[in-house]
Amino acid sequence: MDTIQWEKEVEKRKSDLIKDTQNLLKIKSVLDEDNGTEAAPLGAGVKEALDFMLNLGEKEGFTPKNTGNLAGHLEFGEGDEIVGILCHVDVVPEGDGWSSDPFAAEIRDGKIFARGAIDDKGPTMAAFYAMKIVKELGLPLNRRVRMIIGTDEESDWRCVDHYFENEEMPTMGFAPDADFPIIYAEKGIADFDFVQKKLGTAGVNYKVKVIEFSSGRRYNMVPDFATISLEVEGNHNVVIQRYEEYKAQHELNGNCHVDNGLLVLTLEGVSAHGMEPDNGKNAGLHMVHFLTEFQLDQQAENYFKFVHKYFGTESRGRELGIAYHDDITGDLTINVGKLSYTAEKGGQLGLNMRYPVTTDLEKVKKVLSKVGEEKGFTIENFTDSKPHHVDENDFLVQTLKKVYEQQTGEAAELISIGGGTYARSLKSGVAFGPLFPGRPDIAHQKDEYIIIDDMVKATAIYAQAIYELAK
Repeated sequence: MDTIQWEKEVEKRKSDLIKDTQNLLKIKSVLDEDNGTEAAPLGAGVKEALDFMLNLGEKEGFTPKNTGNLAGHLEFGEGDEIVGILCHVDVVPEGDGWSSDPFAAEIRDGKIFARGAIDDKGPTMAAFYAMKIVKELGLPLNRRVRMIIGTDEESDWRCVDHYFENEEMPTMGFAPDADFPIIYAEKGIADFDFVQKKLGTAGVNYKVKVIEFSSGRRYNMVPDFATISLEVEGNHNVVIQRYEEYKAQHELNGNCHVDNGLLVLTLEGVSAHGMEPDNGKNAGLHMVHFLTEFQLDQQAENYFKFVHKYFGTESRGRELGIAYHDDITGDLTINVGKLSYTAEKGGQLGLNMRYPVTTDLEKVKKVLSKVGEEKGFTIENFTDSKPHHVDENDFLVQTLKKVYEQQTGEAAELISIGGGTYARSLKSGVAFGPLFPGRPDIAHQKDEYIIIDDMVKATAIYAQAIYELAK
């Protein structure tokens, strides 16, 4: 059986693979809870994409199942154990600036352009055709093969949460929703807020009073914009001049104007994914840094000094006393994703912490609470997604490694990431493709595409992987 020409099997079905991928991509499956119904709780488009896959699978002879209109699966084969393939059919909003309609699935230069092409509808269809090939070849299997289809991966993962409350956990599996070769470890991801306690009004001697400050909207993004309103004692020009100097020194853009006697400053930073804050320029932290030069009112002084001391100069938690590194997943990182302050209520900051797989999280939380307590802050809204790690000697990892190396002729390096994929919802799961080394990652960007030749190659890899795991 090892003499199967997997890529030739895909080539035989290539035109159907492309056509079905385009038809799936034409469905605008963006989260739309505002118009949700019992039959389509996350919106009509998302449900249409789920139904599309379940109907397609039923036509091909797979056993379909809809789980609460939030997820579903397609299955074939027999056995007590299951090989799971975790995919999702929801997509992020299309955004602006596309060269063609983001839901037209146009083919240009050997690529299919559409929102969801690489994340994750193209890979979903590649994995579907891989299952179809294994089934049509009538290969003997000892395990069932099950594609699990989610509809809320880009938001809150309610789909897989609901699915695994009602369905059995696969013995092992992979998510075709990241990079080749193999992502075998993912950091833990915790979001939480530091909330300032209200101070008295003693020591009101100040030159600048902060009325309002805000920056950032999401824990997992580096904020690219900040705005602050200040009540300045005396001449505004001193603050304005220093602001111009600060912007020049740090190569930042921003504006200032006076509104009803208040000096309003705005600042532009550079956004980046929260898994590596150092890839961006945090507009909020730069504004905080600038303000530390001035004598502020007591409440603001407490807030801005706290933010600057513990988060303003580094992203590894050294100042907090929680810096940690392991050889599997690297450094603990902290992204300051949300900053807000008002003179009436005081301030808070929303943090996204990515921590290595061997971290003692309870110890970290104790240190954070102690630092907060000493400086007049409490921790609130703590949520946590545990880290995920499959041993490199595991049957799953070793099998996928062998398949990848046979199909590509290249070494299958193991990768760890700070992001999170559906693989972490499996007890034994890894992320496996579809992006080949050296290809740009254009997920979530305008003119998102999948290269057709790469999709064919990935389908062949997935087909052999399914067979090797399930035989």
